[in-house]
Amino acid sequence: MRAIVQRVSSASVTVDNEVISSIGRGLMVLVGIGRDDTTADLESLAKQILALKAFSDEQSGAMWKKSVKDIEGEVLCVSQFTLFANTSKGKPDFHRAMASGPSRDLYGSFLKRMGELYRPEKIKDGRFGAMMDVRLTNEGPVTFTLDSRKFEYVEQPSLPSAKSTAAPVKQNEPRPETAVAGKKP
Repeated sequence: MRAIVQRVSSASVTVDNEVISSIGRGLMVLVGIGRDDTTADLESLAKQILALKAFSDEQSGAMWKKSVKDIEGEVLCVSQFTLFANTSKGKPDFHRAMASGPSRDLYGSFLKRMGELYRPEKIKDGRFGAMMDVRLTNEGPVTFTLDSRKFEYVEQPSLPSAKSTAAPVKQNEPRPETAVAGKKP
């Protein structure tokens, strides 16, 4: 599962000219579900979202100290299958996204789990599968991408062959990109 998480002062979802959901200060979360995601993925992502230190401590002014739970903020989630698009050939390909039926069920379980881990009344939702107008005021702007599986969704480039032309870097020798004239890292 993948989420685009934005710190917001407000956000809303409109369907057919009717506002169906809105929040004040908190997180706007676009949620994508991959074709092989499971309840383990929803558990991981829900915990990451609710633990994310996206807010400042208002008393000390220190940044990145508070989670949405710490500030008693709200969370607006919107299903977003396009987060799993492959756009390498220009035209989006959605084969990495889960099919609509099972995705609807897993997304519903995700929302329920978010409420169990926080407070159900603080978790809001768009309308699965609907054409939605999503409006938000991003504070910062602050936006994060979270994945339930690190790097598994990213197509990895092929590994270099054993006959690499790159010169080996000796231990304790600065790499060229980190070397500063006359200084060791």
